[in-house]
Amino acid sequence: MTTVEVAYHYATPPTERVALALARTRDVYGIRQVSFDRGAHILRVEFDATRLNTAVVTNLVREAGLDIFEEAPASSAEPVTATPKF
Repeated sequence: MTTVEVAYHYATPPTERVALALARTRDVYGIRQVSFDRGAHILRVEFDATRLNTAVVTNLVREAGLDIFEEAPASSAEPVTATPKF
């Protein structure tokens, strides 16, 4: 599994409907975590890059109704690969 985090700046705070729709994106196989930094107006989505790509994740966020206007630098720009322990 290759875990990647992508972050998006959003223009207006999400409504309750949008927040619920974003919470349901976690039901999509490969989405690991969705979190907000409300002070910085950033949404972070952690996903499995072996299952999804950034374009698919961006589309899911837009379909949920969040008004994103640019991709923000993620805290972990490089993919994080789990290393098995023996």
